[in-house]
Amino acid sequence: MSASAFDHFDYSTKIGSALFANPILTASGCAANGKELSQFFSLSEIGAVVTKSVMSAPRSGRATPRMAETPSGMLNAIGLQGPGIENFLKEDLPWLVSHGAKTVVSIAGESVEEFAALSRKVRNAPGVSALEVNISCPNVENRGLVFACDRASAREVIEAVKRSVGNSLPIIAKLSPDVTDIVSIAEEVVAAGADGLAMINTLLGMVINTETMRPHLANKTGGLSGPAIRPVAVRAIYQVHRALPQIPIVGMGGVLTGNDAFELVLAGASAISIGTATFHDPSAPIRIKKELEELLIARGFENFLDAVGYAHRED
Repeated sequence: MSASAFDHFDYSTKIGSALFANPILTASGCAANGKELSQFFSLSEIGAVVTKSVMSAPRSGRATPRMAETPSGMLNAIGLQGPGIENFLKEDLPWLVSHGAKTVVSIAGESVEEFAALSRKVRNAPGVSALEVNISCPNVENRGLVFACDRASAREVIEAVKRSVGNSLPIIAKLSPDVTDIVSIAEEVVAAGADGLAMINTLLGMVINTETMRPHLANKTGGLSGPAIRPVAVRAIYQVHRALPQIPIVGMGGVLTGNDAFELVLAGASAISIGTATFHDPSAPIRIKKELEELLIARGFENFLDAVGYAHRED
């Protein structure tokens, strides 16, 4: 493949007002806040680092064991372990900025007000390109119902965040696949002010240890990620893009290769987050970035965005 093909290829993508040099992002929760992956490649080489979802107060996470290998994937029940928003803004975010990383800050809350308060604090922080709102969290004010699994709750969170940030930052709503109609949830959050969608989050699963005859995870259930969930991600992205073709989707779910990423792009993803792959190949985001670009050029695309949703086109 000639060097000139790469020179003329436009790999950029856009989510709301945020422009990214390429569509490869980290997935929230799989790279902490970037320091670990920076040992293997420059964070400025990928489109953006999506931080681990941060909450108001520091959290230690759940009891161990909290990870389990599964066929073609893994379960995690780490919980939203993190430094809390004040420490994050004081230490982690400046570090990311100093290393040239575009940053998408992911926030999580146990109430609508916590989401609103977090977004107000992030709104004016320097170096933030977009805000991911992880609504796949239990609402402690509503019997622990996960925000993303209820249309009204999901909408309420995004409306509150939108009131807090206005148009200062693009809002990306992170959706759960554990629903019967993900399109209706997507439509609700977009109507509430989301500029983009991140999907899919992990699927709820369980492993039972047949020796102890008890659940393997201390939390009993955990989030399933890895190649096993990729067909679910492709289906969900395809359905949502068909319903909301103008809304950018950050696609994720079991992407290990450039071809995997290409599949999500064809379904309708405007960016790709790499998560579980980094556990066994920390350089996966850079490798997948190169593989996807080569594949797009080989297929005759002159820019990345022309490939987004191509599977929906009629012959």
